[in-house]
Amino acid sequence: MASDRTPGLAECARALAAGEVTSRELVERALARIEATQSSVNAFRVVRAEAALAEAESADKELAAGMRRPLLGVPVAVKDDMDVAGEPTAFGCRGDFPPVTEDGEAVRRLRAAGAVIVGKTNTCELGQWPFTEGPAFGATRNPWHPGHTPGGSSGGSAAAVAAGLVPAALGSDGAGSVRIPAAWTHLVGIKPQRGRISTWPRPESFQGITVNGTLARTVADAALLLDVTSGNHDGDLHRPPALDVSAAVGRDPGRLRIALSLKPPFTAMPTPLDPGIRERVRALGERLAALGHVVEEAEPRYGQIGLTFVPRATAGLAERVRDAPFPELLDARTRDAARLGRLLGGAPLRVARRAEAALHRRVGALFASYDVILAPTTATPPPRIGTLANMNGWNTDRAMIAACPYAWPWNVLGWPGVNVPAGFVDGSTSPAGRTRDVGGTLPVGAQLLGPANSEPLLVSLAAQLEADLRWHQMWPQNGNEAPTAAA
Repeated sequence: MASDRTPGLAECARALAAGEVTSRELVERALARIEATQSSVNAFRVVRAEAALAEAESADKELAAGMRRPLLGVPVAVKDDMDVAGEPTAFGCRGDFPPVTEDGEAVRRLRAAGAVIVGKTNTCELGQWPFTEGPAFGATRNPWHPGHTPGGSSGGSAAAVAAGLVPAALGSDGAGSVRIPAAWTHLVGIKPQRGRISTWPRPESFQGITVNGTLARTVADAALLLDVTSGNHDGDLHRPPALDVSAAVGRDPGRLRIALSLKPPFTAMPTPLDPGIRERVRALGERLAALGHVVEEAEPRYGQIGLTFVPRATAGLAERVRDAPFPELLDARTRDAARLGRLLGGAPLRVARRAEAALHRRVGALFASYDVILAPTTATPPPRIGTLANMNGWNTDRAMIAACPYAWPWNVLGWPGVNVPAGFVDGSTSPAGRTRDVGGTLPVGAQLLGPANSEPLLVSLAAQLEADLRWHQMWPQNGNEAPTAAA
């Protein structure tokens, strides 16, 4: 079964350069897998079959002529909030969207590296929620357990990689939207420093809280995709210093002091941590200690950071709703949140943005004593399909905060984080909704969090964990069986 799956990003690039396979062969296989799983996994909103095959043939001609680019001929996918010339950008919304005329900057850089974009992946409406369902496209399902969501809002990208349809994919992360689906589909998900991957044609996305990021099965592949898409357009508002993140893969991170943080920031709503996830994250801490690091429980001083997140998130959403071509087709929850964003878009938004520097100092004080934070990515395993999709706005917010209270502070700060697989918990639940044990079939994850521009350190540590735990050797099976190692 493993032989039918797409090799990793770097392995595809190596095999193409060595002449062991053609780009057309890889793209044909990816398209066949997408077609075979679209009725079950439903990872894609747009499949670029004809265009991708033409691009693959062009890549093969370049390869035959001796040309080399980092991802020349490799099939990849991008989330449907990114502009791909000739394709619509519906961003999870209903309606017949016109094709855009130009690539976004991240897509332009992906093409410049030689990648073949086979399609655009599903996302919930305007990327608001940690599930990938909606009337525009149906429900995207978790390849590990089809009755459950892969998470969101980059759920289509995560499902496509987890199911072996493509070796890696781009997503975006505004409140954990790369890290959450990575956790719930057993992937590596990198949320980079704000501005690392351009969000152009928008100078910034959702008032600076949303960044583009990468999803892959291995740290090396996620870092490679990050490196080839990193860089800025002239109009970008955020321009972090250039980094070679791939160089950190396999590099000894040294003996680090790691803060194990199990408490989420204050949310005014109950956010208990699932006991199975707690045990899995603690187990990762124990592995890090066994690898020679100092791991101690310590908590960042988040304070009332949520008061700065809400104005930025809702004002950013209001901007997207203002530009939506079919506002009458938007979910009632979207319209309500946009109304709030318009109310908060003046003085409250300005205050929220000015507060970021003070938050950097207060939360960043922990990094005077520790190098990295280890925290849960989510408080619960992935919910069942439909659990959140049909709730009203208030209940959706409550359920979302309860399930995912850990990721969004790093979006306010703009700093990098990496989700790493933390194992599996049981899919059955008690009446209170808590998992019964720490065995089972539902993937969960943990975050490695750092200060500004710390991607190389986080990637070095994640790669060290991966070499020890070998999580990339685990693949989902059909149906609800326990995960197994690749043959």
